Amino acid sequence: MRRGVKAALVGGVFTAMVGGAGFGAYTLVNGVNGVSGNGGSPGAGPVAVKTGPPGGDEVRRTARKFLAAWAEGDAGQAAAYTNDPKTASSALTGYRKDAHLTKVRLTPRRASGTRVPFDVSATVSYKGRSKPFAYDSALTVVRGRTTGRPLVDWSSAVLHPSLEKGDTLVTGEAPAPPIRAVDRAGVVLREKEYPSLGPVLGQLRKKYGRNAGGRAGVELYVRHADEEAGTHALLTLAKGRPGKLRTTLSAAVQKAAERAVLRYDDSSVVAVKPSTGEVLAVANNRTDSWNAAFLGKVAPGSTMKIVTAAMLIDKGVTKAGGAAPCPATATWQSQTFHNLKGMAPNESATFAESFARSCNTAFVKLVDEEGLTDASLTEEARNGFGLGRDDWKVGIPSFDGSVPASAGPDRAANAIGQGQVQMSPLNMASVTATAMTGTFRQPVIVPRSLDDRELATARGLPAATVTQLRQMMRRTAVSGTGARTMASLTGDIGAKTGSAEVDGRQTSDSWFTGYRGDVAAAAMTQRGGHGGDAAGPIVADVLRAG
Repeated sequence: MRRGVKAALVGGVFTAMVGGAGFGAYTLVNGVNGVSGNGGSPGAGPVAVKTGPPGGDEVRRTARKFLAAWAEGDAGQAAAYTNDPKTASSALTGYRKDAHLTKVRLTPRRASGTRVPFDVSATVSYKGRSKPFAYDSALTVVRGRTTGRPLVDWSSAVLHPSLEKGDTLVTGEAPAPPIRAVDRAGVVLREKEYPSLGPVLGQLRKKYGRNAGGRAGVELYVRHADEEAGTHALLTLAKGRPGKLRTTLSAAVQKAAERAVLRYDDSSVVAVKPSTGEVLAVANNRTDSWNAAFLGKVAPGSTMKIVTAAMLIDKGVTKAGGAAPCPATATWQSQTFHNLKGMAPNESATFAESFARSCNTAFVKLVDEEGLTDASLTEEARNGFGLGRDDWKVGIPSFDGSVPASAGPDRAANAIGQGQVQMSPLNMASVTATAMTGTFRQPVIVPRSLDDRELATARGLPAATVTQLRQMMRRTAVSGTGARTMASLTGDIGAKTGSAEVDGRQTSDSWFTGYRGDVAAAAMTQRGGHGGDAAGPIVADVLRAG
């Protein structure tokens, strides 16, 4: 039957080509001949190439033919209507072969420009079990770069919105038994109630599912290209038996974190318990499923000045009440550094004052003092705060921070959280916890007793350094750059703001870290502006709940 359909279309294509139309069918001919959707027909003469966005008729026709071929199960034909036939053909073949999806019905809805949403209705059939499966997706029609033909802009998300690049759909026995994750008080943590925990629960299931006493079921699931990401179940054909997994999370703090990150797109936050290192909350507001709160690798801006301040105090360069002039500019090895716009110079400032105001130039001048080397900040980060050693065993994948020894202008830039320094919110929450207590306690999201893993250790900070850091962070929270954000919080509080300039972006990333009682939290909002603008309110909400 499909062979007859192809023959009829080929005949129609020839006529359409003479008439100068028939983009969808012309793509089919190239697909049948094994030519890429962005290529041309072998031996064809010069053809005028259309430019500009595809018109409404082109969009509707291309979408209709692509969806019809997909529904019919002809992966090659459907792929020929895309701008990446090889990848699309493999994915569409796997849709039937690996995901065992049959009786596929695809219904396009009204197009919006070049975007066409569509409904998917199918049946998952596997070893005598079957279940209906329905969801919504969308495609976008673009013009081929070299041919000018309208083509479906292929991405894994066209197949299913939960898929990212390289992900696949699979039906079969689940790679790991399901888990029933609970918080520190035994409250069940379900993805439905705590949406941003989805990736975290998937990683916990992958690592600890078989040790938690559960039994695997049969599922349609997402197999992520990133093996560390675990799996994501979309449909259960045969229920497994979940194993109980206790985490260090707090349902109340997690709920607050989930709500807080919804304030701003591309935001992440982590809260930890300084006295133990236990992670109380981890939340992300992103369009993908990446756990940026644990895995982010970005410049932390002036929140890094906590580590730099500890280095300067430990090395005897200055102290909280010592001199730390704040000029308008400071030059380090031919690079000139500035303060935030509107900051008045203060040549008689103390170190505590320059810290609370987040004066860049004061820090740049201090890292030029005798006794400091290009590696001094690196050593402080490693030995005092446990950063940059690649030995954290949190329970799921995490980034341990990076503070490389840097020469030239980057030595000064690193000191203010720019240059080559990279951190995640988890790292900065840990930094604040260490500054509060003087003891580095490697963050954990599941108890160490669960698998007897060896946790990272570090020297920590001298008591005198901790006293001064707490004094300076409290000043920041009460009368410095964090005062507006922390105004509604009472008790033992401290904070540090940060704005990280990223190359090519007009708006900086917003960073904020703070503590209240036995809770330390750090947040980052990409393109969020100053620390108190976006990340600050997120941290304040989390500290309030804690």
